[in-house]
Amino acid sequence: MKDKCNKYEAYFTFRDENELLEHIKNCSECKLEHEKMQKVSDLISEVRPYFLAQKESKNKKATILKTACFSVALLFLTIGTGALNYQYDIVNSIVYHNLSAEELGFPTDEYGLIMVE
Repeated sequence: MKDKCNKYEAYFTFRDENELLEHIKNCSECKLEHEKMQKVSDLISEVRPYFLAQKESKNKKATILKTACFSVALLFLTIGTGALNYQYDIVNSIVYHNLSAEELGFPTDEYGLIMVE
C-alpha cells in the first residue's frame, strides 16, 4: 500500500514555482490537487470583478452618506449661529475693557504705576 503524498502544500508555500511544477509532473496525487487549486483560482478570478464592483458601490454609498451628513450639520450650524447671534447679540455683548491699576483699586502714582510703600 502506497502512502498518500502530502508535499503539495509544502511545495506550493515554501518552494518556487519551477520546483512545484517539476514535482507535479512526477506525482499524480499532487497533480490532482494542483488541478483543484487551478479550478478554485479560476472561480475566484471569475467572481473578482463582481465582488470589487459591489465593494466600490458600498464605498460610494458610504461616501455620499457621509457628505450628506456633514452638509446638513454644517447647514444647521450656520443657521443656528446666525439665529443665536441675532437673538442674543453675542458679538456686540462681548466688550473688551482696558482696566488700569487705578480702576482696579490699587494705589497709583502720577504716572499710573502701582505705588509700593
